Amino acid sequence: MKSSINLGNDELATFAGGCFWCMVQAFQETAGVTKVVSGYTGGCKENPTYEEVCTHTTGHFEAVQVHFNPAIVSYEKLLEVFWRQIDPTDPGGQFFDRGSPYRTAIFYHNEEQKQQAELSKKAVNESGRFDKPIVTLILPAATFYPAEDYHQDYHRKNPLRYNQYRQGSGRDEFIKKYWGDGRWKDKELLKQKLTKLQYEVTQNNATEPPFKNEYWDNQREGIYVDVVSGEPLFSSIDKFNSGCGWPSFTKSLDAKNIKEEVDLSHGMERTEVRSRGANSHLGHVFRDGPTPTGLRYCINSAALRFIPKENLVKEGYGEYVSLFNKLR
Repeated sequence: MKSSINLGNDELATFAGGCFWCMVQAFQETAGVTKVVSGYTGGCKENPTYEEVCTHTTGHFEAVQVHFNPAIVSYEKLLEVFWRQIDPTDPGGQFFDRGSPYRTAIFYHNEEQKQQAELSKKAVNESGRFDKPIVTLILPAATFYPAEDYHQDYHRKNPLRYNQYRQGSGRDEFIKKYWGDGRWKDKELLKQKLTKLQYEVTQNNATEPPFKNEYWDNQREGIYVDVVSGEPLFSSIDKFNSGCGWPSFTKSLDAKNIKEEVDLSHGMERTEVRSRGANSHLGHVFRDGPTPTGLRYCINSAALRFIPKENLVKEGYGEYVSLFNKLR
């Protein structure tokens, strides 16, 4: 499988971050990513096996090749995801895994990716987040060889062993120490991008006034995406009038794009809803909704951007057009 930047509407990004098992899930959970393949790249032997790469003699890196839709997710965003999975200051491997196959690297597929990778590395180096220099390599993309089938989606096929490995390796502890809750945003740039209300809701868990927000009574057909990241979150198909004054939905559009957390604020125990990729505060979910789910996702309009069905293709969400065609 030779590296190619153009795969229909998709493009390629290739990253080495140590054990490829641990690099797949974060990219799969990023809106706009269509496929993630574990494999080997950067070496001198054709079609290497896992056992050969592990001998440290072929020169290959364990890597992941990410297929992504640039209309939904930018390469810059994928770089952010990459940095948050690794120790970029370690030249000898990653955590438990030592040696050349486990070094970190960004493999660029064109000059634009190279420039963005270099700027991103410079920003991380100058951020003060780490007390040692960033040693992650930036290299031209080479032939990428998919790994054996049992390595693909390992976190799903062997969740118990995978979770034990991640925790035991020290990777999760490192990520928590240096990245906290996963928010890595330039707050000043985010303040420029968002209105004051959007910023307070998504970043500081504020709640907008009921009945005085943009989408509480919106009845147009389309989808609702995260105002920060563009992650698809909810659909008008699942929207209903709950009488509460905020947009309400019986279910999410894509369960992998949201997460739920216990919220004990204001003397209550509630279930908070956040977007997975941007970690934006969205609202809360309650168990007093209509059938068939019995759920009421009560969401702030300020956390959402509405895309009408006639604009889905133009804005890169063409995969959701079929939802509305079924209603005809």
